[in-house]
Order: sequence, then structure tokens, then C-alpha cells
Amino acid sequence: MTLIDGNAIIHRAYHAMPPMRSLDGRLVSVVYGFISMLLKIHRDLSPSHMVVAFDRPGPTFREEMYPQYQQQRPKLDDDFISQIPLVHDVVKAFGIPIYECDGFEADDVIGTIAEQVKSKQLTENRKKEIDQVIIITGDRDILQLVEDEKVFVFMPTKGLSEGKIYSEKDVVLRLGVSPKLIPSFKALAGDPSDNYPGVPGIGPKTAVSILSTFGSIDTLYRAVEAGKTALSKGVIEKLKSGKESAYLGLNLATIRKDAPITFSSKTACISSLDSLSARNELEKYGFQSLLRRLTGDATVVLSQRTKVTNTLKKEEKCEEQQSSQQELF
Repeated sequence: MTLIDGNAIIHRAYHAMPPMRSLDGRLVSVVYGFISMLLKIHRDLSPSHMVVAFDRPGPTFREEMYPQYQQQRPKLDDDFISQIPLVHDVVKAFGIPIYECDGFEADDVIGTIAEQVKSKQLTENRKKEIDQVIIITGDRDILQLVEDEKVFVFMPTKGLSEGKIYSEKDVVLRLGVSPKLIPSFKALAGDPSDNYPGVPGIGPKTAVSILSTFGSIDTLYRAVEAGKTALSKGVIEKLKSGKESAYLGLNLATIRKDAPITFSSKTACISSLDSLSARNELEKYGFQSLLRRLTGDATVVLSQRTKVTNTLKKEEKCEEQQSSQQELF
């Protein structure tokens, strides 16, 4: 099964793809990149089930908990925002269910679905057993969900063409801590990208060292409060004064697995992406090369009314560039 972090992949496509416009003048480069990713995922992984998770508009519980959460991030470009509903339409046309939840981020939706799949807490008899989940994302926070033999994370490393699948060992090699300790690591060291400080004076190296000894924030603070630690006096003072900030960071960093959604394996079960609605969607935007990839027919052509004009010739050039690069998986 593949769980796709829709927002993360949209952002990746926005920065990786050259500007492209449809016949009616709309920007569609993100749409092209997202569809290309979907086709590669289905071709290379042959998943039994596919799901896409998106953020919902409006504040989440994290912003209610800490109003400064992600407030330093620049405002999204209108060119980006205008393509989000187009991507939603594409996902629906391909027959892939969308999951989102008010008050929660896509990360939490993904964490909840992965947990329900692992726990087999499904609402109907499954047509096919889901043995393994691969999450497709560019968000390192989701690495905390990695669990060997059950949940893996694929992260693009170069545009949309190259990437790496992370096991628990790979997470440790990259971050210095195991997946389950990532929230504790961020609680101590903070997260500039999400705009929360952690414990003032505790950097990443010190956080890794502390967690290698104590294993979790709770164990650490029990030892500090009991005076049973070999940490330096300066570090202990920082931990004591920064305790409230540490637990705030822990709550912000932890991906929730209890969002009020129920995963349906029946609707997520998929054998082919090729359908009339999917073909019509590609016709609408003039994506001839993607239409050929979808159908597996190198001779299929667009109808006269949707043939690519000069404003979309970059689509063919982009496809040529992608085919010469390393494949996605």
C-alpha cells in the first residue's frame, strides 16, 4: 500500500517543474508533476492500495497549542494555490481516495491510516491483506512513522526523479536517533522549519547524546528531577529551565495517530490507474506524453481540440528530460 503526502509532493512538483500552461492559460506544471509521480509510483511499486492525504484549510491543533507554529514561513504564491484544486480533481479522476481532516495536518492523517492498517482496525472485510505501507513524502517529520517490515518512507532527494526508501537503520544513519525518538529529539533541539525552539542551549548533537543515554524525554526528566544523571551542571540547568518548552515541542513534533477518520481498504484498493475519467483529465490539459504512459500505448494521440500548443511544448521537453534521468524508485 502507498500513502501519498499530497501537500509535500505538490510542493516538490512546484519547485521541480518548469512553468507550463494549459490551452486556456492556466498554470499546470504542478498538475503535470503530480500525475507523473502517480504513474511512477503505480508502475514501480504496483501497490494493492493507494491513498492521498492533504492538509485542510484552517488552523490545526498545533496552531491552537502554539500560535507561532510555522508562522515564519513565507505566504504561498497564488500560482501554487491555484493548482491545488486541480490536483484534487486529478486524484479523484484516477480513482484514488483522498483523506483529510479539519484540525489535523496531512501527517496526522497518514499516521492514523498507517496505524489502522497495522492494527487491522478496518471497517469491512479486506479484499487483500495489506502487509506493508510505503509513505511517499518529502517531509522528514514522517520518518518517525518508520517501522521495519511494516512502514517505510520514500523521500525524493532530487526533484521528482530520484529518491530513497528509509528503513529504521536508514533513519538512524541520517538523524542519529531511531524513528520513535524523533519527537524527543525535536523537543530538545527544536525545529526552525516549524518555528518552535526546543530547550534553549541544547543543539542537535547534545540532543542525540542525551537521548542515546536516556531514550526519551520522560525518562530524561525523571532522572534530572531525581538527581540521578551524570550530565553537566550547565546542561541540567538548561533542561530544568526549558522543561515546559521541551514538552511543548514534544506535543508539536509527535504525529497523531488518532485523527477522527476511518480508513476503508475497499475504496483504496486499486489495480489500474487507466480509466475513462483519467484519460479525460489528461486530455483536458493536453498531456499527451502522460496519456501514453497511462495507457501503455505509444501511438495514442490527443484529440484535435486538446492538442498541445506552443505554450505547452515544455511538457514534451520535460518528459524527455525525465526519461533520461534516474527513475523515481
